[in-house]
Amino acid sequence: MTSAAAPVGYTRARSMGNVVEAVRRAGGSVARVFRRAELPMRLVDHPDQVILLRDQLALVEYAVAETGDEVLAPRLSLQAGFRSLGPFADHVAAAPTLEAAIHRCNQGIGPLLQTATHMDLRIRAGVATWRYRISDTAPVGRHHNEMLALGYMADILRHFAGHGAVPLRAVINGRAEHRWPLQALLGCDVLVGDCAALQFDVQRLALPNPAMQPSATGQTVPMPDACDLLAGVAQLMRLALLEERPTITWMARRLGLPQRTLQRRLRDEGSSFEALREHALMGKAAELLESSGLSISDIALELGYSGPAQFTRAANRWSGLPPRAWRHKLQGRLAGAGCKEPGPA
Repeated sequence: MTSAAAPVGYTRARSMGNVVEAVRRAGGSVARVFRRAELPMRLVDHPDQVILLRDQLALVEYAVAETGDEVLAPRLSLQAGFRSLGPFADHVAAAPTLEAAIHRCNQGIGPLLQTATHMDLRIRAGVATWRYRISDTAPVGRHHNEMLALGYMADILRHFAGHGAVPLRAVINGRAEHRWPLQALLGCDVLVGDCAALQFDVQRLALPNPAMQPSATGQTVPMPDACDLLAGVAQLMRLALLEERPTITWMARRLGLPQRTLQRRLRDEGSSFEALREHALMGKAAELLESSGLSISDIALELGYSGPAQFTRAANRWSGLPPRAWRHKLQGRLAGAGCKEPGPA
């Protein structure tokens, strides 16, 4: 595995809360926010889609600018609640105590929700300090991302301690003037420090879960490791296909790499941009054939083909079957049989 010069963080689209409704309610332009972040609007219908963490940071930053609400980020997370965070939330909600829930957050955030992210718990003089920080080097939106995280963390505390419970204090890594609106929202003192954190009485760690849920058994697409280029590119391929067929220019820009560097690194990993795009197109085609009511012509256009004939040739190459026969086979729950995955270039 080839390591990047700096960690590349990924997160799920659901982590940013209902940013669309918040921007609309403020009279802002949702389309402008998504356009500035270079993200497809259709992302809102795919909450488990993996995106770059820096794209989430940018989108929330632009939403704050669009609405003029400096505490939009924690407002979004408090309104959505930690239970909106999918498999990660299910994992946390199955913890027997607050301390166990925090431990599950600290250990599970990377595999289940967001990479290049570190959470830890420190105890000193009867005070528990639960910290959050990211190692992605994205320059835009870090402060608002930290406040977004604080909202989710405060909601977990309220789940165990009661809806009206507040931390002893919160800590932000930002400008001092941002303290006051956040202080009013969280109901506690806010300090400025070197990373985001919540502080509360250590005795609260023993609080039992008032509504413990069994661990969920559902499956979800795993988060790509911050240094796993192939897995990251594969997820960004799926993101691009929500709007149009991905190009190497688009991919290199998203990852902050020169095109030749990206091509070389993919080659070093035993693959190529074209092979990964082919695999993404095959996967998207299978999903649409199996679970959508779109016609073959519409699926062809959705995948960026000029017409059904091109798509038919691709379907034959992938599955050995024309699209209608492949759809029949997929809907018969035999999706794995007969399909070929493109190999490395």
